[in-house]
Amino acid sequence: MTTRRHFLTTAAAATLLAAPAVSQTIVRIPREYLPTEVDVNPDLPAGTIYVQTADHRLYWTLGNARAIRYTVAVGDAGRNFQGQATVRRKAEWPSWVPTASMIRIEPEVYGPYRSGLPGGHERNPLGARALYLYVGNRDTYYRIHGTPQPWTIGQSFSSGCIRLINEHAIDLYDRVPLGTQVVVS
Repeated sequence: MTTRRHFLTTAAAATLLAAPAVSQTIVRIPREYLPTEVDVNPDLPAGTIYVQTADHRLYWTLGNARAIRYTVAVGDAGRNFQGQATVRRKAEWPSWVPTASMIRIEPEVYGPYRSGLPGGHERNPLGARALYLYVGNRDTYYRIHGTPQPWTIGQSFSSGCIRLINEHAIDLYDRVPLGTQVVVS
């Protein structure tokens, strides 16, 4: 005999069994990695991104000798963009396809993803947001983006893009308009 209680208990159990297991990794971010408003050279114009790869720092200038400083991961030696670029495209939860160069240099790492990954995929290295860097009208294939690997922040780790913790990438993305100048040294 099926009672209402039996029905509800069975339905609840089935729901729990059908629910995917959610695994979360907790990463402790050092306090000095949190976005912080800091003093900068008063000659720096407001509304520009400056990246200092050696220091793993990105600065979004506010004007009046102030900027928001973010700690970032950058590319391994010899794989970083250097110079000036412009943000010509922005994307939320962007899809990703490794470049031919990435596949050639590290086929074991990037080869399995040659067809790309959709936005939001746990292995998609672009994370929550991406700013696409162009020189003139040419895509550099370098990005300032979030990462599903927050433990890499503060390191020279990637194939050359500038990575932020996803929440920090969202914060920067919301501040930066298209046409923003980026200086990477």
